[in-house]
Amino acid sequence: MTMLEVRNVSVAYGGHHALHQVSLELRKGETVVILGANGAGKTTLIHTIAGLLRPQPGGQIMLRGTEISQLPPHRIVELGVALVPEGRRIFGELTVLENLQLGAFAHRARGRDQQNLERVYALFPRLRERKRQLAKTMSGGEQQMLAMARALMSAPELLLLDEPSLGLSPLLCKELFRILAQINASGVSILLVEQNTRRSLKISHRGYVLENGHIIRHGDTASLLHDELLARSYLGL
Repeated sequence: MTMLEVRNVSVAYGGHHALHQVSLELRKGETVVILGANGAGKTTLIHTIAGLLRPQPGGQIMLRGTEISQLPPHRIVELGVALVPEGRRIFGELTVLENLQLGAFAHRARGRDQQNLERVYALFPRLRERKRQLAKTMSGGEQQMLAMARALMSAPELLLLDEPSLGLSPLLCKELFRILAQINASGVSILLVEQNTRRSLKISHRGYVLENGHIIRHGDTASLLHDELLARSYLGL
């Protein structure tokens, strides 16, 4: 079953075209990674799916067969999509628990607050230990875990992540990707924007490569790992 389908989506900022006729598909239960250099259009793509940007006429974004490209972000959340933005954007003056409770504002999550809270505490045990701590006093890695946990509090079926490993140590990166694999194994589909090519391909089913707003490669992760251009450009081989 197709969870997400992006059809011929183009996005422009003034005269600058950030995306050109981009199409991709994510099936239910998959992790799909979007790879590309800085400025390739990865964040624009994920923000457009989340409803923060609008595609030009002619493009479509389908979630389980329903067109969502003209819906406001809060309606897209209610349909089961959650975004973990680059830079975390947690509320530093609030506690860990208060941040998590804000993630449960969606109608789809109400009545399941405690169930969802226990779920994220099982994935991120440190958040339970620090639930009364102000978010701004946590390390960068802990704040990233909090941002992911807050998104999961809305009980999403599709999780969008924009550069979650950015700025993290190798040890924390390893832990992050382990948790992402766990989240996917629990039934949540994942669309992942990442520059950590090797690790992201290892936990993904398929991938797409963006360059200057165009999809230039796509396929299952095994084929991408052995793609000569990809290996040269993104794997340092």
